[in-house]
Amino acid sequence: MHSEILAQPGYTSVPVDEAPVKDLFPGIRLRPLWKGENGAHANVVEFDPGSTWPERDVHEPGPEEVFVVSGTFNDGARDYPAGTFLHAPAGSWHVPATETGCTLFVFYPEG
Repeated sequence: MHSEILAQPGYTSVPVDEAPVKDLFPGIRLRPLWKGENGAHANVVEFDPGSTWPERDVHEPGPEEVFVVSGTFNDGARDYPAGTFLHAPAGSWHVPATETGCTLFVFYPEG
């Protein structure tokens, strides 16, 4: 074992079920996992079955990267099953929803 790995500046681990929960909209919760000095951040977003983002989700100031961990995610145009990666460039938008419920890992590399 190399315990010095854990002593490296910025090296972080967070059990998702221990991350704080913030209600964004009815049936949609955010669990912040990490935030970098440049504004980059990583989150888990949980959607209950039948939940919908109430408006366009515009990707500003930078892109959004999504990995569908479980369930089926819909961006307003099509369904994406678990195991799908999506990259949405800065300035693009979607209207997140799910019929089945889903869990997403969402990363903002530029804040």
